[in-house]
Amino acid sequence: MSEPPHYKSEDTMGKAQGAKALSPGRAIVLLLVVVAVGVVLAATGIIGRIHARTAVADNTNALAAPTVIVNPPTHGQPQQEIILPGNLQAFTDSPIYARTDGYLKKWYFDIGAHVRKGQLLAEIESPEVDQQLAQAQADLATAETNTANAHTQSNRYQELVKTDSVSQLDTDNFKTQATAGDTSVKSARANVQRLSELVGFEKVYAPFDGVVTARNTDIGALITAGSGNGTGATELFHLAAAQTLRVYVNVPQVYSQGLKPGMTAELTFNELPGKKFTGRLVRTSRQIDPTSRTLLVEFDVDNRSGELFPGAYTEVHFKSGLTSPSFIVPVSSLMFRAEGLRIAVVDENNRAKLVPVVLGHDDGATVQVISGLNANDRVIQNPPDSLIDGEAVQIVKPAGPAGGAAK
Repeated sequence: MSEPPHYKSEDTMGKAQGAKALSPGRAIVLLLVVVAVGVVLAATGIIGRIHARTAVADNTNALAAPTVIVNPPTHGQPQQEIILPGNLQAFTDSPIYARTDGYLKKWYFDIGAHVRKGQLLAEIESPEVDQQLAQAQADLATAETNTANAHTQSNRYQELVKTDSVSQLDTDNFKTQATAGDTSVKSARANVQRLSELVGFEKVYAPFDGVVTARNTDIGALITAGSGNGTGATELFHLAAAQTLRVYVNVPQVYSQGLKPGMTAELTFNELPGKKFTGRLVRTSRQIDPTSRTLLVEFDVDNRSGELFPGAYTEVHFKSGLTSPSFIVPVSSLMFRAEGLRIAVVDENNRAKLVPVVLGHDDGATVQVISGLNANDRVIQNPPDSLIDGEAVQIVKPAGPAGGAAK
């Protein structure tokens, strides 16, 4: 019995025909389409990630930028009181040293004593110098006797030579001896004078009216002559003339042109509350110190009452007119950097700019800026210590009176 014929289904036949119809070119195109779709999908994911990262970075930078409060500077007055530190010094201040060696025999004044010029401060025993003076005086007497005899002989021979009683040679010899004797006498007299002055230095006198501020010796102490500069000498006394005191002040360069001799200033002291002393400007150094950019000036103050002590600290108050505008900012706006004093301002791009400034009057809460600021500058209040030049900042408004943000 024969097998019945096999018939293929319509599905099977369609697939066979489709497989035969898929040529190599179409397969390549299909592959390229698949690859392109994959690339597009991958690119879309990468771009999304990049945008996300950029957004995160921008958000991070925005959050990292410090928030600051800015205010314009306040205009200052063209005429104001300047307060600067000063040091009081005695008008004349001198250490007293010995001019001869020996032992201290006696001292007459201790610290705090007022002495007059020429008063005896101390006596020094110097037996060696006394003996040297006695020997020099004896040598002078011998030289004077020998010289007188030489002159007598010279005069006698000059008369005898006229009658040819003596030779001219002997006459000239006696004349030479007389001249040499005169020189010996002058030398011996100078030595006596030198030793007499050394003996005079055994008494130490005050060189000017003043107050003894130090006594560095006592009875029996060995005294060495000299000034103490490597000589081993010790200062005996220290004397200061305090009837008039000098006050030295370093004035900033910006005020230097307004300082003229004759102007007055008021001096105040913490230990003398309520009291003011008047000082008069007598001289300036007429040179700006290149290190501190200041002018050294001297005020003199009358101290005949004795209330003020040399070496004391004082505050000097004086008026100075400014020709250039000045501005007032809070002290908290100042930034102290290694390169100098700076104030932080915000530019048009909202970036911090650290500008150097020169200060004037400082009352503790506010400070006067003489140069470095403009009227339209936006000054950062309480800038963070980490703020750097060129750093982006966020400007915020200060809190309102109720604690909320001000509108």
